Amino acid sequence: MTTQEILKEYWGYDVFRPLQEDIINAVLDKKDVLALLPTGGGKSICFQVPAMASNGICLVISPLIALIKDQVQNLKNKGIPALSIYSGMSFIEVKKTLQNAVHGNYKFLYVSPERLETNLFLEFLPAMHINLIAVDESHCISQWGYDFRPSYLRIAALREYIPSVPVLALTASATKEVQDDICEKLLFKKTSERFQQSFDRPNLSYSAFNVSSKQNKLLEILNNVKGSAIVYCKSRKHTKDISDLLKLNKINADFYHAGLSNDERNIKQESWINNQTTVIVCTNAFGMGIDKPDVRVVVHYEVPDCLENYYQEAGRAGRDGKRSYAVLLYNDRELDDLQKQSNIRYPSQEEIKKVYIDLMNHLQIPAGSGAYSSYDFDIAIFSSAFKQNILTATYAIKTLEQESILSFNEVFFKPSTLVFNCSKETLNDFEIHNPQYSAIIKGLLRSYEGIFDYPATIYENQLARFIQRKREDIEKELLQLKYLGIVDYVQQKDKPQITLLLNRMYADSFLINLDNHLLRKKQFDIRVKAMINYINNTINCRSKEIAHYFNDPSVKKCGICDNCINQKELVITKEEFEQITEKITNIISTQSIALKTLIQHLAPTKKEKIWKVIDFLQSENKLIITKEGNISI
Repeated sequence: MTTQEILKEYWGYDVFRPLQEDIINAVLDKKDVLALLPTGGGKSICFQVPAMASNGICLVISPLIALIKDQVQNLKNKGIPALSIYSGMSFIEVKKTLQNAVHGNYKFLYVSPERLETNLFLEFLPAMHINLIAVDESHCISQWGYDFRPSYLRIAALREYIPSVPVLALTASATKEVQDDICEKLLFKKTSERFQQSFDRPNLSYSAFNVSSKQNKLLEILNNVKGSAIVYCKSRKHTKDISDLLKLNKINADFYHAGLSNDERNIKQESWINNQTTVIVCTNAFGMGIDKPDVRVVVHYEVPDCLENYYQEAGRAGRDGKRSYAVLLYNDRELDDLQKQSNIRYPSQEEIKKVYIDLMNHLQIPAGSGAYSSYDFDIAIFSSAFKQNILTATYAIKTLEQESILSFNEVFFKPSTLVFNCSKETLNDFEIHNPQYSAIIKGLLRSYEGIFDYPATIYENQLARFIQRKREDIEKELLQLKYLGIVDYVQQKDKPQITLLLNRMYADSFLINLDNHLLRKKQFDIRVKAMINYINNTINCRSKEIAHYFNDPSVKKCGICDNCINQKELVITKEEFEQITEKITNIISTQSIALKTLIQHLAPTKKEKIWKVIDFLQSENKLIITKEGNISI
C-alpha cells in the first residue's frame, strides 16, 4: 500500500497533518531526520507509516515503560503486530521476544535504551531486518536538555552494526542548541534533514496569574471552564489535598502520582480518559502518551522548572482544535524559590559522594561488587536512616544516574511470573487428589503458552476474569500452589528500583565528571531564567514568547492569551484620549498632585490607559512629574 492508503487503512485519516508526509518521504529516502513536532502533533505516525510501507521491522527506542506499553497495545488494537523489551522482563522473556523479532511477522520492536547494549540484544541484531531506528523523546540524548538520560548516548553505537539504516529522532520541545546536540550525538549524515512544525496553537489561550489564594482561583477556573481538566502539582501530597478540596466543592476530581500501585494508576487514568472523572490532579508522572483530544483546561498549580516541561504539559489541552486554556498560577515567593533551586538540584561533589557511600551501605553492597544488581529502594526510609536531606539525596542520586553510575526507576513495574515446577504427570495426579485447584490450573494452562518450560508473565486480574473468581482468591491459591511446590510464583513488583551500573567504588576512588556537572547546572540556570521571564512578561504575546524560545519565529500574535487581551483593552480611542487629557488638565491646573491620588480621582478609568496619556503628555512637555512622584503643569 501507499503511505496514504496505510494512513487511511490503519488510522482512519484521509490526509496527513502538516509536515508528516515530508518527514515520511525523507525517511523512505533513507535520510536521517530530526522532527520537532509539538505535543499532539502526531509524532508516532511519522515512523509508524514508513515502517509499514517498508519490508522489515522498525526499532523504536523510548524511555518510558508506560509509553511503550500504550503504543504497543494501540498498534495491536489496529491489527499491527508489535513487540516490546523493557526493564523488569526475564532473560527468557527477552530472548523469546528477540526470536519473534527475527523470525516472526512483526513490524515494530519497542526497546528501552538501556537494553540496546546487552550481549543478548546485540547477538540478535544482525539477523533482524531493521528498516528504521525511531528515537522517541530524543532530547534525552543532550546533556544540555532538561531531561538528560545517559542511556540515550549509547544509541549511536547501533549504527556500527546497521550503518545503512536511517534514524528518525523525534521530540516535542528542544531549543536550537539541543537540536544541534541531538544530530551530533546520533551521528547524523550530511544528507540529513530537519523539520520543525510551527509552535502556533491558535485555539490555546495561555495565561499566568499572580494570586494570593490559589485555591479560590482554581475553583473559579474549573467552575467557569466546563469539561475535562488536568491540574499539575509538584508534590504527591498536593495532588491528594487539592483533589479533596475539589470534591468538597462538588467538582468530580481524582489524584494521580507515581507512588500509587500500577493497578491504581491504570484505573484512575482510564476513568479520566472515559470522562467518568472530570479533573485529574497529578504530578508530571501523568500524561505521557495519553491522546485525549477534549481536554479544555490545563492548570499548573505551581511553577514548572522550565518552558520545555510547561509547553509539553500545557499542550495537552485542546488537541481537538476547540478553544482551550493553559493557566499558570504563581506567587512571588515561588519565583524566588525557583531561583534558589540551582544549588539544591546540583549538590557539591562532597555531598554527592556522601550520598553514594550511604546508599551503598544502605543496600549492603561490598566494595568492588554489585554491578547490574537491582534493589527495592524507598528514598524516604534511606534519608531518614542516614539523616540525609531528602532533596539533597534525590538530586545526588539523579547526578549519579547522569554519570552512568546507577539508574533509579521511580515508576517501576514488573508483572508477576509463574512456571510449573512439576511434570505433567505429577500435575495430573495432584489435580485428582486436590480438585479445589483444578479451575486455576486449567486457567493457567489455557492462558499461558509454554508455562511448563519457562516463567511466563501472568496477570492476576485477567486470570480472575477468565475463571470468574476474585483477584484476592486467585493470589491466595497461587501462593498455596507455590507452598505445595507445584509452581514457582513471583508476585508483581511496583516499588522503585535502584540498579547499579558499575561495581561499588572504593571511597578514595569515587569520581564524577565535575565539569559536566557544572555545565548542566549552568544550563539549568538558563532554563529557570527563561521560565521566570515568561511569567513576568505582561506585554508580549505568550504564544510568541514560547515559540521564540524554541527558535520558531513564524508564530504571530495569538490574540487570545492574557497579554494579548490586556493589550486590546488598552487601545484608546481619540475621544477617550481627549476626555482623559481634559480631566488631568482640570485636576492639575491649580495644584500639584500625587500620581496615586490623580489615578484615584480618575476612577473608574483603567490606570493603564491613564498612564498611556500621562506618558504622551510628558513626552510633549505638557506636564511634569517630580522625583517625589507629584504631577503638575
